[in-house]
Amino acid sequence: MANAAPDGIFKKLLKRPSAVVAMCIIVLTCLVSVFAYLLAPDHTPSANNMIIELGAKPPGFTKQLLLVPKAIHQASRNRFIEWFTGSPSGFKEVPINGYWFKGDALYVRHYIDDGLEDTLSYPMATLLPDWQNNYTGRGQMYLEAHQIITRTFYLGTDRFSRDILSRLLVGSRVTLSVGMVAVLLSLTIGILLGAIAGYFGGWVDNLVMWLINILFAIPTLLLVFAITLTIGKGFWEIFIAIGLSMWVGAARLIRGQVMALKEMEYITAAKALGLGDMRIIFRHILPNIAGPIMVIAASNFAAAILVEAGLSFLGFGVQPPAPSWGLMIKEHYNFLLTNRPLLALIPGIAIMLLVYAFNILGNALRDILDVRE
Repeated sequence: MANAAPDGIFKKLLKRPSAVVAMCIIVLTCLVSVFAYLLAPDHTPSANNMIIELGAKPPGFTKQLLLVPKAIHQASRNRFIEWFTGSPSGFKEVPINGYWFKGDALYVRHYIDDGLEDTLSYPMATLLPDWQNNYTGRGQMYLEAHQIITRTFYLGTDRFSRDILSRLLVGSRVTLSVGMVAVLLSLTIGILLGAIAGYFGGWVDNLVMWLINILFAIPTLLLVFAITLTIGKGFWEIFIAIGLSMWVGAARLIRGQVMALKEMEYITAAKALGLGDMRIIFRHILPNIAGPIMVIAASNFAAAILVEAGLSFLGFGVQPPAPSWGLMIKEHYNFLLTNRPLLALIPGIAIMLLVYAFNILGNALRDILDVRE
């Protein structure tokens, strides 16, 4: 097995165009997930703002909106916290085809559907903030500048009239979170059990391999269903269930690597010096199999994304209204046979690209590090 320094690995990755593309996709997705609410047109929590009249609109749909203040205002929160959690909207968005002022009222042509509209009127006093009511001469200018806006839905809207682009951006958090939690759990359990089994052998190895073989015989989705029914359905529960179902592959790989390394001369010398078994495992064996661990981490990340998408599609994953790419496909897969197939294709393409990126990165790491079981 060939080991390389991290900077050497990175330089070799840069020489592979496919690996560079994969790393760009992963880094871009990470940045998008961190700054999702800053980038998303819909800043409400879970990007769940609904404009009922605008359901299932095509990409690039543009509409003028009147922002009508809500009677009940949400308490303001820390601006920094809102960047990461979103902020409830203080306005109801009313789609309009046009407007005019008459006396102390604003009249609008309310958009209901293509070719269908009615007329609504709003007293100026109910639209303007309190401080602006003292300046009635400038009320019309204020409304036109701040509360009559034009919005473009670049990826269209879903059947619940929510902005697809916003939910796609915010949903990247769920996708990356499930991957990170699954990788951390699977590697922690897999490294611990695999290293112990490979190093000590005997009945310890037989017990661990017996457990691994049993879990390998159970389909991953069925195992996740069983764990989910035990610990419950929820945001973090699903992530934990996926992580607990994916450690067997890591354990088997680590076991094989440890069994090969424990016969090396430097390990024999460490035992002769009287070093403890745990110190030998964690200080002298595991650092030398960092390459295989990196490969299995990339592989588990991609697998966790697919499992979460499958669970969400079946209704066992992240629950509405939280945005999840798998849930977005479930909500709109029946549109594949209509003139709005992009409602399901867009999140599907996002999943495909991210899984592709992690698989390509894992394959590149395997070739560079020459990992063999």
